[in-house]
Amino acid sequence: MTDKQLICKDCEKEFTFSEGEQAFYKEKGFENDPVRCPECRKARKQNNDRGFRK
Repeated sequence: MTDKQLICKDCEKEFTFSEGEQAFYKEKGFENDPVRCPECRKARKQNNDRGFRK
């Protein structure tokens, strides 16, 4: 695996999905790459009470 450059669906900035993050996602059984950058993920969790979808 190598680092991937992805585009955030919220802010449209490019962010790196590192090799270590990819291994973590695979270990947890996640099949899709993240669609939001770390900053937007954090902001979304803070705006949604406990991070759950409404």
